[in-house]
Amino acid sequence: MWAIALKEFLQLRRDRRTVAMLFALPVLFLVVFGYAASFDVKEVPTLVAGPMAPAVAAHLPAPFTVVATRPGDDRLAAVDALRRGEAVVAIVTPSSPAAGRASILIDGTELFAARSAQVAVARLRAAAAAAPSAVSATTVAGLPVPEPAVLFNPGLRTAVVMVPGLCGIILVFVGTIATSLGVVRERQAGTMEQLAVMPFRPRDVFLGKVAPYLAIATVDMAVIVAVGMAVFDVPFRGSPATFALAAALFLFVTLGVGVLVSTVSQTQGQAIQLAIMFMVPQFLLSGLFFPLYAMPWAVRWIGYVLPLTWFVKVARGVMVRGAPFTALWLPLLVLAAMAALVFTASVLRFRRELAPADAAASGPADQGVTGEGV
Repeated sequence: MWAIALKEFLQLRRDRRTVAMLFALPVLFLVVFGYAASFDVKEVPTLVAGPMAPAVAAHLPAPFTVVATRPGDDRLAAVDALRRGEAVVAIVTPSSPAAGRASILIDGTELFAARSAQVAVARLRAAAAAAPSAVSATTVAGLPVPEPAVLFNPGLRTAVVMVPGLCGIILVFVGTIATSLGVVRERQAGTMEQLAVMPFRPRDVFLGKVAPYLAIATVDMAVIVAVGMAVFDVPFRGSPATFALAAALFLFVTLGVGVLVSTVSQTQGQAIQLAIMFMVPQFLLSGLFFPLYAMPWAVRWIGYVLPLTWFVKVARGVMVRGAPFTALWLPLLVLAAMAALVFTASVLRFRRELAPADAAASGPADQGVTGEGV
């Protein structure tokens, strides 16, 4: 038993990637769930509009964090700002305290932030009912606290928020796990040399590798969207073309990452390990489950370099809020830049991967001709 255990330790020591994963994943889970993953939203991005916007913005308590003050905007402009994802809560003020109550609008696609805002408003209403003269003057500049209205997802249903994100999860799974086994399978089967001697350029091999998975992932995404709309009553209020563009860019990124993983892996086990290391942060730090603005900045920046973060913004914006293309140009631009970067890196890696195989395939033949000539 001791000899077998010693042999296993020696093999494990040589497999540095497995050892790194065994130690890195527990630390990652500890940091994410203990430090970054938080359902308690302490800062809710808030837009204050209307004539009394400056006065109300100066007296808003936590968790409302004012991100914009627009005295010239009305209710329609505030709704459009929420649709474009500029804030989670919009407060529309009247012209004066005697002119009526303010309106509090909450974006229902931000599930945890919306619930935190509802709790905060209920607390204000209870405090105002207990001491109206004192509270109203210090919290909302003398305005009565209205009942909030939840937009886009009035029932705050989890399915409405999760189904657009599930499209991204499916694309990450198919694009990363399935594609990461492509080059490794060629290497283990001994057919890499055949690819090297064929008249293919590296980008031809790359596109040929990802084409079947692109088709499968596209079908999977269409099925998820259709089932979500039919079974879970998830709306689709935006442009299908914008959603398709974001899905194509995001899928191209994930497929490219899968190919990159396969080029640096010697076995299918190593490829799956690296793919899992890429997928875990995507699920936990992309804002899919935990809102990014609820995370500390020490961890939040990681979410902004993950492609799933930007796809979730587009998917929820298009499907649930009906956001226009002009409101989603930034995540689309980021996905396009990531797709170009990953494509370039994949082609370069393929060029390095095929070059040794090409030399190995042509070397013996050249030596044979030279020997025969002598």
